[in-house]
Amino acid sequence: MYPIEAVDNALLLLQLLRDGGKLRLKDAAAELGVAPSTAHRLLAMLVYRGFAVQDEHKNYVPGVAIGVGPAGLGWTRQLRQLAQPHMELLSSQLNETVNLMVRVGTKVRFLSTAEGSNALRVGDRQGSVMPAHKASGGKAILAELDPGMVHKLFSSSSAEIGGDHINEADFPAFTRELEAIRRNGFAANFEGTEEGISALGMALHNGAGDVIGAISVATPIARFRPLFDAGLVQHLSAARRQLELDIAANPANRD
Repeated sequence: MYPIEAVDNALLLLQLLRDGGKLRLKDAAAELGVAPSTAHRLLAMLVYRGFAVQDEHKNYVPGVAIGVGPAGLGWTRQLRQLAQPHMELLSSQLNETVNLMVRVGTKVRFLSTAEGSNALRVGDRQGSVMPAHKASGGKAILAELDPGMVHKLFSSSSAEIGGDHINEADFPAFTRELEAIRRNGFAANFEGTEEGISALGMALHNGAGDVIGAISVATPIARFRPLFDAGLVQHLSAARRQLELDIAANPANRD
């Protein structure tokens, strides 16, 4: 089992580098629950293979071999820390899974998850990457962007390579969906990213009002409508509001 565990730890370190953009040795050890010497050996191998490099402060940052840049926020670790208590509280209130994500290009990256306790539930999505135009949180983020920027994103060659290209004939319907999301203040996903799973998401903002990510509640599709009727939007909105207050109070959100 040890080699399998070592591989899993190395992959988790890659996710942390990709999504956070910077990683200290002691933080890596804490995330993995291992001794610093063990974390150092794993990071040294990532450096050797070009997946990580050390900066002038001995922090580890993504190397050229990682194939994808950091998540575009220099403070994703702080965002996760700020969000986790709110996510866990919301998850306990609803007994459903709550996710935190940021947009990178045409994708969303899941930074953190608080799982519900139902036997049948949506599992941990931390580290997952999904199309932004299909995930509820991704759609909530896109709804707050300039429509011209959204069109440029999803009609680009990079979107086509990544499997996220939207045909010109489909753009009017997608634009109308984003307009409805802006009016309603939330986005829904009905089996758009995974069969049997539905989700409701809302955009997150910093103190200046700029959209920086999203928070979503994911549930088996059979439970979505009763959950919605029981006040899902109000619960998620209250959690989002409290989290945004914490974000606005944190100086790092201006980086």
